[in-house]
Amino acid sequence: MKTDSIREEHSRARDWLITAATLGGACLLCMLLRRMDEGDIYVSMIFLLAVAVVARFTNGFFYGIAASVAGVLAVNYAFTAPYFEFCLSISGYLLSFCSMLAVSVATSALITQIKRQEQQRCRAQVEEMQANLLRAVSHDLRTPLTSISGAASVLIAQPEMDAAGREKLLREIVDDSDWLVRMVENLLSITRINAEPANLNKRPEAAEEIIAESVRKFRKRFAEPPVEIRLPDELVMVPMDPILIEQVLTNLLENVARHARATEVRVSLRAVRDQAVFEVADNGVGLPPKQIRSIFDPIPGRGVSDGSRSMGIGLSVCRAIILAHGGAIEAENLPEGGACFRFCLPLKEEHYEFNDDHTDR
Repeated sequence: MKTDSIREEHSRARDWLITAATLGGACLLCMLLRRMDEGDIYVSMIFLLAVAVVARFTNGFFYGIAASVAGVLAVNYAFTAPYFEFCLSISGYLLSFCSMLAVSVATSALITQIKRQEQQRCRAQVEEMQANLLRAVSHDLRTPLTSISGAASVLIAQPEMDAAGREKLLREIVDDSDWLVRMVENLLSITRINAEPANLNKRPEAAEEIIAESVRKFRKRFAEPPVEIRLPDELVMVPMDPILIEQVLTNLLENVARHARATEVRVSLRAVRDQAVFEVADNGVGLPPKQIRSIFDPIPGRGVSDGSRSMGIGLSVCRAIILAHGGAIEAENLPEGGACFRFCLPLKEEHYEFNDDHTDR
């Protein structure tokens, strides 16, 4: 509760600062323009723009309306003859200022309403994603749990089973258990991001080290396919939560190993302007064209090649993690065959977007 109160106070302080700075900037700009041109036709438009900026970057209706009233008073006091005194007695002034106030308030209200509608749309998307996630979890957990239970029951019922048969069943139990651990890790990551999207443990990390650690862990679990790493000559430092980004790379590599039927996979990194671009590419069977746009959605049973290893959860987790970092993720089929998953992270905490043609395996 105390943390929420502090955040609310910081938010109010930020909103007041934005309002004061925007109105102050509008006043300064009008004064500078008046030195070059004695006319005042531009003043009302500048303050209307200031009201729109305040409404866009603050929370709620209050600050936009406060900026509207303050802007009208400033225009009347400082930028309308007689200067530096309030006057509504001149013919037409009262109507002009009432009109400006009405337009300013309407502009503020409209922008605030649009922001709220966008927030509602985002919440609806989150709720839809959570519903899809729940359906996918129900589907994806059932098969491995049934497999583990069945294998354990066979081992108990047939203590005289030969060593080869016992080893096969035990390996199946271990494999399914490892997959369930990965599933739980993904679910915990989703819960963490949804609960505190602004509190990621982001710090500058050497992207090369994160890639190397992800590949090392992947090789411990999967002997094939071999992984080639391509890195730039210069060290690339990226603001990130290293545990979550490592999980993204691990999910993508596991996706290749389980579904791509590839003989080789390449993990590469490059810096493009203010973005660090990561790629996981393979020479496998590629992505189903009909699933490219919805590949990151957690749809039960999509992309299953072995009857028990849908990666709908893993890929949706990848998207959630990357978006929480202010980046973007996409996938595509390569002209020479196989698929490439590509995600970018901002090097300077700036948001970047790929096109909307997202794809997942």
